[in-house]
Amino acid sequence: EVQLVESGGGLVQAGGSLRLSCAASGITFDDYAIAWFRQAPGKEREGVAYISSRTSRTDYEDSVKGRFTVSSDDAKNTAYLQMNSLKPEDTAVYYCAAGRYPYWSPTYNRESDFDSWGQGTQVTVSS
Repeated sequence: EVQLVESGGGLVQAGGSLRLSCAASGITFDDYAIAWFRQAPGKEREGVAYISSRTSRTDYEDSVKGRFTVSSDDAKNTAYLQMNSLKPEDTAVYYCAAGRYPYWSPTYNRESDFDSWGQGTQVTVSS
C-alpha cells in the first residue's frame, strides 16, 4: 500500500519561507515522480512542482518559478518543496502525489497522472 505523508505547513508572513516534506512508503521511490499540487479556497487544485526521483528532472508552474524548489532524497524516500518569498496568494492546502514514471517528463502534469495522494498540509501566508 502506497502512503504519502506531508508535513511542514503552517502560518508565515509574506516574504517568509517554509519547507514541506512528503514521506513515501510502499513504493520503490526511484521509479516514481513526485508532484506538489495545491488547492486554495474556492479554486481548483493546481500542480505547482514536479520531480522525477530517478533523473531529478523538475518542472514548475509559472507563478512559483524562482521561488519554489522541489527536491528528493532517495535514501529517505522523501520529497521536499522549499518555498521562499511566499505571497498571500500561495495560501492553500498543499498535497504531494506520486505516479509511477521512472523517466517522468512534464507531459505528465495532471491530477489524473498521479494515483497516490497525501492528506494535505495547510499553508497560510499573511500579508
